[in-house]
Amino acid sequence: MFGISKNVLLFLGGLLVGTAGVKVLSSKDAKKAYTHCTAAALRAKDSVMETVTKIQENAEDIYAEAKQINLDRKESEKSEELGSEVTDEESDNDED
Repeated sequence: MFGISKNVLLFLGGLLVGTAGVKVLSSKDAKKAYTHCTAAALRAKDSVMETVTKIQENAEDIYAEAKQINLDRKESEKSEELGSEVTDEESDNDED
């Protein structure tokens, strides 16, 4: 070609496309599109945060109920042990 290497032509073409791209990306229409995309992302974030909050509340409720079940079970086992000890003592007294 005219003594200009292929790499220089590619560089100049890239520079031209890049400059045009910057003009397009900084236009009013592009700014409006960015604004709408950002608004949609914020709405999505709010929706996700609501879901996360609900899941967190449910997990806390499940955890509290599980702790209560374990406490009730422990108390039940203790009362059964005490009941069997009293029964054993009564049977020992009956044998006398």
